[in-house]
Amino acid sequence: MNFEGCLQQQSAILSVLWLELATNQAANMSNIIETHRLSFSFSKGKKIVSDLSIHVPAGSIYGFLGPNGAGKTTTMRLLTRVIPDETNSISLFGKRVRGQLPGMFSKMAAMMETPALHYHLSGRDNLRYAAKMRGVSYSKIDTALEMTDMLYAKNQPVKQYSFGMKQRLAISVALLSEPELLLLDEPVNGLDPAGMVHIRQLLMKINKERGTTVFVSSHLLNEIERMCSHIGIIHLGSLKFEGSIGELSQKFD
Repeated sequence: MNFEGCLQQQSAILSVLWLELATNQAANMSNIIETHRLSFSFSKGKKIVSDLSIHVPAGSIYGFLGPNGAGKTTTMRLLTRVIPDETNSISLFGKRVRGQLPGMFSKMAAMMETPALHYHLSGRDNLRYAAKMRGVSYSKIDTALEMTDMLYAKNQPVKQYSFGMKQRLAISVALLSEPELLLLDEPVNGLDPAGMVHIRQLLMKINKERGTTVFVSSHLLNEIERMCSHIGIIHLGSLKFEGSIGELSQKFD
């Protein structure tokens, strides 16, 4: 083969390699969260999370369903780095988490089961405090309150709020930084039916109007089915099903 032929062959090989790399990167970026056989246990005890591989499409509402004690909250804590992932098994925004802090986490927000609010302050002052701590403009406060239908109560002390109002205010705090990814651990737990509907409609609104990917855990199948596009079912730390709501319906029809 002459010199010109060698160059053409190398060029063709590089083109194929580049195409494969671009395809793999696009596939990774289509999932905003991926875990790769994620496992966790305290000391050398029984695994709380075992070989968990989940795939959360960007722009979806992903329901993480399982009974109490299934490993949902531990998984959420691993995703948010409350518990460090020592095995580097988590990818967010198409990149492994290790070495990507803190920039990666500026694009996400989380609300764990008990909202961290200052009860002696008004709703608006809670958001002012959070905005100051995060370096977010105060101009975004009323926008976040409006999104969660909490403008009417912004001047009331949080200690006067119902539980459902506290949940919505906590979501307002999470929305201040305009996250691309919002994680919520059992947000409807303890709410009455009307409160559940309000939170469900709110999360669907955030997803539709802002394009925010929502990852929500729950033990209530009915709520997950009504709001989510995708679902992962966890039991005793292991993933038992993952797919779209349509695929779930087909599987169990």
